[in-house]
Amino acid sequence: MDPIADMLTIIRNGCRGQKQEVTVPYSRLKTEVLRVILEEGYINNFTLDSKKRKITIMLKYAKNGESVIRNLERISKCSRRVYVSKSEIPRVLGGLGTAILTTPVGVLSDREARRKGVGGEVITFVY
Repeated sequence: MDPIADMLTIIRNGCRGQKQEVTVPYSRLKTEVLRVILEEGYINNFTLDSKKRKITIMLKYAKNGESVIRNLERISKCSRRVYVSKSEIPRVLGGLGTAILTTPVGVLSDREARRKGVGGEVITFVY
């Protein structure tokens, strides 16, 4: 019953199956999360199909064929929300990964949230 967790699972399974692209149902929050993942360089691109209400995600692979995304980990769940202040924003793998947060300013990566000085709900870790 968690649409964000479902999207992360679809991406994870697509990477393991060496798919070039995967499709997920549309929502505005998913689009914002994907925008941050795209800005951080973990996917090639994503497109919106407004008629079918779908998002097509183009996955990214290294030259040796290995997926750029090693893991997508859902942190804040429906049963347990995880909120952090600006001083408690986690560093994923010592800064090699990315935490995605929903903040009062919008959906941001951990680096941007630190730079803007805002905290919020930790949605996921990407590395």
